Amino acid sequence: MVLTAGSRLQLFQLQFSDAGRSFYSSGDKLSGYVQLQAAQPCRLSGLRVTAAGCARVEHRGGKNRKNRSQEVEYLKYEEELRLEEELSTDSDGCFLLPANKTFRFQFGFELPPPGRLVSSFKGKFGSVRYYVRAELQRPSQHALQCEKEFEVEEPLDVNQADLLAPAAASKQKKVTCMFIPDGQVSITAQIDRKGFCEGEDININAKFENTCSRIVVPKAAIIAKHSYAVNGSTKVLRQKLSAVRGNHIISGMCDIWQGKTIRVPKLKPTLLGCDIIRVDYALMIYLHIPGSEKLVLELPLVIGTVPFSGVGSRTSSMSSQAGSMSSWSSFPSAPPSYSNIHRDLRVDGPRTPLLHDYDDGDEDDEDGLFMRAPEVRYQPPPYREVDDDSVSPPQAVQVF
Repeated sequence: MVLTAGSRLQLFQLQFSDAGRSFYSSGDKLSGYVQLQAAQPCRLSGLRVTAAGCARVEHRGGKNRKNRSQEVEYLKYEEELRLEEELSTDSDGCFLLPANKTFRFQFGFELPPPGRLVSSFKGKFGSVRYYVRAELQRPSQHALQCEKEFEVEEPLDVNQADLLAPAAASKQKKVTCMFIPDGQVSITAQIDRKGFCEGEDININAKFENTCSRIVVPKAAIIAKHSYAVNGSTKVLRQKLSAVRGNHIISGMCDIWQGKTIRVPKLKPTLLGCDIIRVDYALMIYLHIPGSEKLVLELPLVIGTVPFSGVGSRTSSMSSQAGSMSSWSSFPSAPPSYSNIHRDLRVDGPRTPLLHDYDDGDEDDEDGLFMRAPEVRYQPPPYREVDDDSVSPPQAVQVF
């Protein structure tokens, strides 16, 4: 900090030795210096440096909507810098800082070993924050303080055995129209591993089946979930980070995803080890059903800092791929063309038109998809992948 012209002390600031370093990890050495310069001679009684790190959560909750807060400490360090090595003292034992000369007082400490720190984080209702603070003590005057934050990022290796294991799940839902059964929809999905890093592609194998009368749309998205706990009360926020979609599925048809990819965007790694803040990720695979709640299936994701190497995990990777190929080998490589479907092979079932296709929370949804049957005409589907942000409203599909 640069002080006002009326102050005897002209410069008081804190700097780290490695100014270009973006983050620190457990066991790293953090060093720096406190810089002092006086416009006029002044007396000092001491210079203390403290380092601290804590997680803090604060939000309104309860019946009275009062502010609730809770803190957990992860780092505490204190050092009294030796001014006597650079400055002389007067008869009262105070240090004399001469004018128009810059002094640097060094400090340094080592961060705690692995398992004691958690990564830095800043969210809507809480944060994990680390900083170094210098306090300059002056006789008969208030102490001056300056502060500088630093980032902590704990390494998270996605090459661990549990993160290399595949994740799979299946789910189905019965659909009704005005309390009348209207068939069902189902999802079966698998990814080859759980651990990923920024910029990597997640390969999705999935099968979507539709035996209801409505046109459904398969989609997938990476979801972030932030949890903030205060005195037994937890607030959870969910956010969609990136998404892909498949082709519309008419009644009696299915859609197959074989290695459909979604890229992990730039984001903070999974936050582990914090007692009051959690940052988790999941791959949400779902079917949008007009006039009904989505069928949602979630597979766990861990976002790490050490990317997938394949070294030492080739057997696991090959076995998961082999299992994936055997599971999906019975499925056709591409959806069938509508022009090849004979009219006598249509699936029997209701064809009640449902006009609205709103997907709550999706900005890319169409104004409406519906089925009607004034004439017989089968159009080939648009077998191309499209980006959610550039989707134009689809044309109505006309079938019996």
